[in-house]
Amino acid sequence: MTMSLVTQPVGVREANLADDRERARIDAFVASTPGSTPFHLAGWSAAVARATGNRARYLVAERANGAVIGVLPLTEMRSRLFGRALVSTGFGVDGGILGDGVESLASGAWELARRLGCPEVELRGGALPEGWAVDEGSYLGFVRPLAGDEAAELAAIPRKQRAEVRRALGFDLEVSVGRDLGEHYGVYAESVHNLGTPVFPPRLLSNVAAAVDSDVLTVRHQGRAVASVLSLYWQGTVYPYWGGGTAAARALRANDMMYFALMNHARARGCRRFDFGRSKAGTGAASFKKNWGFEPVPRRYAKRSDGPAREVNPLNPKYALMVRTWKRLPLPIANLAGPWIARGLG
Repeated sequence: MTMSLVTQPVGVREANLADDRERARIDAFVASTPGSTPFHLAGWSAAVARATGNRARYLVAERANGAVIGVLPLTEMRSRLFGRALVSTGFGVDGGILGDGVESLASGAWELARRLGCPEVELRGGALPEGWAVDEGSYLGFVRPLAGDEAAELAAIPRKQRAEVRRALGFDLEVSVGRDLGEHYGVYAESVHNLGTPVFPPRLLSNVAAAVDSDVLTVRHQGRAVASVLSLYWQGTVYPYWGGGTAAARALRANDMMYFALMNHARARGCRRFDFGRSKAGTGAASFKKNWGFEPVPRRYAKRSDGPAREVNPLNPKYALMVRTWKRLPLPIANLAGPWIARGLG
């Protein structure tokens, strides 16, 4: 008697991302499964591995007949400063378990972590397994639909922030869209340095941009880039992912111009949703996104660890002195040392 798909046993194995057919099979499943993000794509995991040296450990759950029913992209993080962990997904804000076979994938991830000597598994979003420690208070997500046209988009922004956008529209600012990662990286590196965090390696941005549908929107004043964002596109949603502004951007309202221009550009590309990403609860970044009319929704993350869980967010008091010191470093030195440190953040 033939077993039904429901009763067939589930097997979990590690995918070979060097195999083109394997990657295509994974991405076909991701594209057809509700709740998927660009961080689930095989290309994301492979790009992170190439750029940072942190090995991709992509798990696939299959029925006995070979049908893929679930995936769990993992990155093997190893850092002397930040510790070791299997993270889903490395350098992503989402990318946890997708599809079915949740408990099998979670068990497979924990067994793999033990074999590799990683004392922790972190799942960022997705379906969460039973019995894992769940955090739904640290991070907030901000997503809303895009309006029907530019006028409606402006009207959808709350009054106070709308006034800032109107001020930005009054400055002599030029907006362009392309793929100039060199100019973008200079702006982005200055922005994160001002926040006191090390900048990611430029290879991470270039590898991800090559693997995922993306572009760069840049705002210039008198020919000089003052704000720039690298955005990802996936199934009708735009993700402004790595972006920021220079010291001159604030007075020029360049960041306000950047995000408003991106909303209109994304709509022209056929997008229906704007995913403003995650922010730590209670921070200025979270307030900024709320001011744009985005309702915060708690991001549900889960961990399983053998001992104290690692905590790498910059608000951790453990890193307060490091953040203050990093802000005082000359920018060229920070840009030289930052990528080496940031490879271990994940």
